[in-house]
Amino acid sequence: MSDPNNPNIKSRTTPQWGLYQRESFWGTNDGKYLIFNTDPAEIEKLAKEKLSQGGWYYSSCNAGLSWTHLANRQAFYRHRIIPRQLVDTNTRDSATEIFGHRVAAPVGFAPIGINRIYHPTGELSVAKVAQELNLAYCLSSAGSYSIEDVGKANGNGPRFFQLYQSHDDEVCISMLQRAFDSGYDACIVTTDTWSLAWRHNDVFNGNYAFYHEHGAGDLGLQDPVFLKRLAEAGIDPEKNPKEAGAKWIDENIWHGRAHTWEKMKWTMEQWKRISGGRPFCLKGIQSVEDAKRAVEMGIDGIVVSNHAGRQVDGAIASLDALEKIVDAVGDKIYIMYDSGVRSAADVFKALALGAKFVFIGRLWVWGLSIAGEQGVRHVLKSLLAEFDILMEVAGFQSLEQIDRTAIDSLPNSSSLIAEHSQI
Repeated sequence: MSDPNNPNIKSRTTPQWGLYQRESFWGTNDGKYLIFNTDPAEIEKLAKEKLSQGGWYYSSCNAGLSWTHLANRQAFYRHRIIPRQLVDTNTRDSATEIFGHRVAAPVGFAPIGINRIYHPTGELSVAKVAQELNLAYCLSSAGSYSIEDVGKANGNGPRFFQLYQSHDDEVCISMLQRAFDSGYDACIVTTDTWSLAWRHNDVFNGNYAFYHEHGAGDLGLQDPVFLKRLAEAGIDPEKNPKEAGAKWIDENIWHGRAHTWEKMKWTMEQWKRISGGRPFCLKGIQSVEDAKRAVEMGIDGIVVSNHAGRQVDGAIASLDALEKIVDAVGDKIYIMYDSGVRSAADVFKALALGAKFVFIGRLWVWGLSIAGEQGVRHVLKSLLAEFDILMEVAGFQSLEQIDRTAIDSLPNSSSLIAEHSQI
């Protein structure tokens, strides 16, 4: 396989991730086997076996009949990579920059809430692995562990804060201040989740962790303004954790009360004031009109995302939205992508269509579910190895070379693949 003494390795600014494959092949000679198969279908299957029913439903449920989830996967299928031969890919490098941070790959950890329902170490393990691999990490404001503790676990890694914006301005400002004080230097506001969508299994089973044992979590219970609100309401979070959890989630996270573009101006002003001008982004953009509006407002970046099909059933595939948005504003704003990513080829295709950065979600959640920190590390190292090898065998030396000429795209169709699984 890959020669571990290849002199070209020294010319790279990132590890030769592909050597993780060689390590796995050779390790069997010493009785060492990888902890699980990283085929997405196998990860999903094992996570289902490991998780509680509530944990499984929350990680796997999509909005409605999962049509948007299916559309996401179909969209990746219709784009095909065009390999190039006899290219000196010995000098390849996966490094890139995001908001002034030099990171090892154009891959980061998408913000996903309540990680403690997947594994006791929750966000702490994920943030630690992100720092170790020099990948960007984004903490959800619906997280389990506190902003401060996750920041410590992430060390000097690049980290961003995703905000579900409260209608209590004092709580909002408190969260932004805590985030900046703890080293999160970009703010990403999610715009498509004022309420959770109708997810059949979650609804049927009353599967809403904040109303049950999880409660508000450390992220809420370490916020001084929220603690003041609890005291004002006469709620003791130790004696009444479910009531405290309900107050946190109902009033500050998924509150069911929409914000507008005018409010985003206010939020951006607050973040810029607190952070000294660090990037402010919007996550959930799917229409060209909204992307143009973000540019007009001076937003620094957008995440083209449909929440992995978990919010609007029957919606446009996020990858299709990406293609249109890049054509419209790709040279005017920093464009990131998430939704439906399951492989290195998916990352490649999103980059080829114009995304500068790609966030991964369910893959690392299921890795965390299976084996905690070790599971997260294995999933990401495997994905990085797959991407590294893909660049080599497909003939691409750098991320800059991955553009529209790198793919051949079939016509957009509603029947490209059958729905054979939930991946």
